[in-house]
Amino acid sequence: MIIGRGEEIKILKSKFESSKSEFIALYGRRRVGKTFLVRSVFDGNFTFRLTGMAQVGLQDQLTNFNDAMQDQYPNPDLKKPENWKEAFRQIGHIVEKSRQKRKIIFIDELPWLDTMHSGFVPALEHFWNSWASARKDVLLIVCGSAASWMINKLINNKGGLHNRVTQKIRIEPFTLKECNELLISKKINLEHYQLVQLYMTLGGIPFYWDAVEKGFSAVQNIDKLCFARNGLLTKEFDNLFKSLFAKAERHEAVISTLAKKSKGLTRDEISSDSKLANGGGLTRLLDELEESGFIRRYMPFGKRTKSSLYQLSDFFSLFHIKWMKGQKTADQNHWIKMIDNPKYKAWIGYAFEQVCLAHTEQIKKALGINGVGTEESAWKSTQSKDGAQIDLVIDRRDGVINLCEMKFSIEQFSIDKKYDTELRNKIGTFRAETHTKKTLFLTMISTFGLKENSYSLNVSNDLKMNVLFETI
Repeated sequence: MIIGRGEEIKILKSKFESSKSEFIALYGRRRVGKTFLVRSVFDGNFTFRLTGMAQVGLQDQLTNFNDAMQDQYPNPDLKKPENWKEAFRQIGHIVEKSRQKRKIIFIDELPWLDTMHSGFVPALEHFWNSWASARKDVLLIVCGSAASWMINKLINNKGGLHNRVTQKIRIEPFTLKECNELLISKKINLEHYQLVQLYMTLGGIPFYWDAVEKGFSAVQNIDKLCFARNGLLTKEFDNLFKSLFAKAERHEAVISTLAKKSKGLTRDEISSDSKLANGGGLTRLLDELEESGFIRRYMPFGKRTKSSLYQLSDFFSLFHIKWMKGQKTADQNHWIKMIDNPKYKAWIGYAFEQVCLAHTEQIKKALGINGVGTEESAWKSTQSKDGAQIDLVIDRRDGVINLCEMKFSIEQFSIDKKYDTELRNKIGTFRAETHTKKTLFLTMISTFGLKENSYSLNVSNDLKMNVLFETI
């Protein structure tokens, strides 16, 4: 059963029905479900399929190709190709013999095939430009987790593959609703409060959620997955970036730097703190991390492009750096023991903010403005001594700005006199510094909503975490 992916399925099916040959490139973070999606949509009915091998040379890749060819089209006379040009010629021969109306060629983990001095990219260029694109019945689907390769060498190729990809599809992590649907399909029913806690750790990565076990709380599952001796995710971070990027230590340096500053850093600050040169290489690195879904770039309210801030948005990476990195002893009860730790309370507040930011479309729907033109940003005072800031500003075309505050709580959140004063000062400072004439709506997003008192009356919108599970 396919969870979500409605738009992606629609695109894949439309390309299957196309009257010309199509070249589709899928990319996205490791474990996000790219391969599963393609196999499920086409039910494994491929004319030819190949999966690249990690960290092997040209000859091993060609042997792997020959094994795939023999498995799907047994022929003792068909020899291992000497190079990729010959390998693609063999693919062409089986396509020509195929009686399928639409010839689907699926190459998974494509970047791994492009080993040093292999000539893979020129061979792929020749195959598509001189043969496949001239036909009307080929559907070439390539897939890869190494987003840097997919973007720079394929999608933005400046040579023979320039503008040859007819459709690119970036596979995004699941929303909270989709993660819940995945668990329900496994006969696992958890309350929204438990699901939000899991999302703070696992993000929307289907592979991680598929390992959640029935009969255990969110805290117990996190302990089993992340801290137990044989936990599925105990070594995940070590392999994550190495499988995605060349010179992965540079990407890890940026991720570690951003993990220390929850509100984000400018490009100059990232360069300074990570000790990476502030040049074209850093630009490319940041683009790769953004396209891979590890970081997000956002514009502070009322600022220009040069003021962009970068923020770590991959939940598991943040969790690993904050809690798993350097953890030397395997203790399956480690996470349960952290619940009363002040560091935990600080982390969970920030993590909940990130969950909300990952579901801004759901928040807009709950506010009844999903059909209204909006711009989302953040804001931080440059003048006030207390450094007032607002993590989500929704600037609406109907003359209203929602100033959103996100609060994680184990029960209804109560606004006291001190916090009410802080909110009033924050709103006043925002209006004074931005000089906006629009109406300002204070919007609270919390786990269980606000406890009614005299201060809660000053809140325009009181949203509970349930709204984050809505369908868009």
